[in-house]
Amino acid sequence: MPSPASEPPTREPGGPAAAPKRSPLLERPALRPAGVRDLMRDIAPQYVSNGVIGLIFSASGPIAVTLAVGAAGGLSQAELASWVFGIFLSAGLATLVMSLLYRQPLGFAWSIPGTVLLGPSLQHLTFPEVVGAFFVSGVLILALGATGLVRRIMAAIPMPIVMAMVAAVFLRFGTDIVASSQANPVVAGPMVLAFIVLTAVPALGKYLPPVLGTLVVGIVAVAVSGQFAMESGAGPVIATPVFTPPEFTWAAQLELVVPLAITVLIVQNGQGVVVLRAAGHHPPVNAFAIASGGFSVLNAGFGAVSACVTGPTNALLTSSGDKHRQYTGAVVYGLLSLVCALLAPTLTRFMLATPEAFVLALGGIAMLKALQQAFVTAFSTTFTLGSLVTFVVTISGLNLLNIHAAFWGILIGYAVSRLLERHDHSASPQLASPNDQSGAS
Repeated sequence: MPSPASEPPTREPGGPAAAPKRSPLLERPALRPAGVRDLMRDIAPQYVSNGVIGLIFSASGPIAVTLAVGAAGGLSQAELASWVFGIFLSAGLATLVMSLLYRQPLGFAWSIPGTVLLGPSLQHLTFPEVVGAFFVSGVLILALGATGLVRRIMAAIPMPIVMAMVAAVFLRFGTDIVASSQANPVVAGPMVLAFIVLTAVPALGKYLPPVLGTLVVGIVAVAVSGQFAMESGAGPVIATPVFTPPEFTWAAQLELVVPLAITVLIVQNGQGVVVLRAAGHHPPVNAFAIASGGFSVLNAGFGAVSACVTGPTNALLTSSGDKHRQYTGAVVYGLLSLVCALLAPTLTRFMLATPEAFVLALGGIAMLKALQQAFVTAFSTTFTLGSLVTFVVTISGLNLLNIHAAFWGILIGYAVSRLLERHDHSASPQLASPNDQSGAS
């Protein structure tokens, strides 16, 4: 006899229909978790390359932003090192657990928009007050994830509108290729040429993936040009995390908690979800939210900003290869992140010693496929006006209530679309049901 949960809703005589089966809060993996044998079978040089480039991206520009914001806010060297340790530790642990559990490239990092919005706050709030806001925002993110509300919100917004936001955020990676080639042609020029040649000649690209070849050529160009300038013997080698006792004040909570939570759940995790869906994956939206909240609390213990799923990192992890094997690139990224956590001071100095053009060109070239997919999805079919408004508002840099422009882009674009594209909303089926078990087959 089938269980009641597997039967369709029934109606008693004269009574209401029975409630339909509800989907679980945490999405079930479609496959069993990956083990060591699966990992060794599925890994290949191009996935290692994806993971390494994802790590280079995280350990360069985002770290520079983190250090700049922390230094401007008066943080000590020990507090900065602890911050870097915390964000790499949570990124590595969350990525490894989620990617192996779901067999998908689920890359975690930390909120760069959240880091940026801390800049003004650190000018008039003490660091313990900011850490108190980190703790509360992590708990809020965790609570919202536990309600299932995040999955319902993501299901209600048409994919083209969200991808327009992603296109606006990713656009600077494309323009970075041009800017770096103009500013430092000795480094960026050979990298662009290598990518074009390896892409245009499939026989070469088969043995040396284009992005990996770009990385190799870039390293050679930096070394030959003598542009690697690392200070020797400056600072500690191994990270020594410190605990900053939090202070919970109304001023810090009102200024930071809601913007941090929105930035993580809608702006950052939203980017990650749509990038992964565009690559053919089924990311677990609720599990993302819950993991982001839990690891944000962990980060707060080290005085670090919120953890999240990011669009750029996942775009790099899915930039090439068979989608069923791309999780191995995320595993490489996760393991390297743990190494970076341990060697945070050394790695930071190492990455900042490379010329900016190397990082910009490599990141831009690796992101080209994701940028192309974002534009195609946003403007090729329906919801094009809402997508355009989302793109324009996001790229404008609109900042209200200390909340990133990407959130306002989606909000305003969606409102305009509902008002002026009613036919698209009525004719288009819901892209993802709120009850969809995203990880299930």
